[in-house]
Amino acid sequence: MAENLEAVANALERPINDVTVVILDRPRHADLIADVRAAGARIKLISDGDVDAAIATAVEGTGIHVAMGTGGAPEGVLAAAALKCLGGGFMGRLKPRSAEEADRAKAMGFGDLDRVLTMDDLCKGESIVFVATGVTDGDLVRGVRFMGNQARTHSILIEGTTGTVRFIESVHRLGARPHRRS
Repeated sequence: MAENLEAVANALERPINDVTVVILDRPRHADLIADVRAAGARIKLISDGDVDAAIATAVEGTGIHVAMGTGGAPEGVLAAAALKCLGGGFMGRLKPRSAEEADRAKAMGFGDLDRVLTMDDLCKGESIVFVATGVTDGDLVRGVRFMGNQARTHSILIEGTTGTVRFIESVHRLGARPHRRS
């Protein structure tokens, strides 16, 4: 852990105590949190929103430099796609929770479950577009806000060939009937 965080600090040209690691606040991460603290990096614990947090590592001004921990494979694929669009980095390893999950991963072509996976392992294309709408508040998008018969959503759209990031705020009329045209 200390070596990895030192490498990140060096790449960012900042001291390790100025590197912020975002981690899901889960009992399974207790040792990880202790190791990050022992290495001297800052920690931001989050209750949810791990995809948003992972993407925030590649967006200037978020104050998030690294995302660490275990989570779901679908979330890893989503994070890898967004980070690939932004020119960020991603490394992960499958951690099946059962023999059934391990068999499923192997059937999908992931033979060596201990192998470190990169963005290109999880998202092979070059023409990638990533779009997500916040359900809960995160570092990049706000969660859904309800106001009477309306809901306000905040989305992010990242276009991979240009790296363009768009933030989209929308207001949805709840229970509205579609207008008929004659």
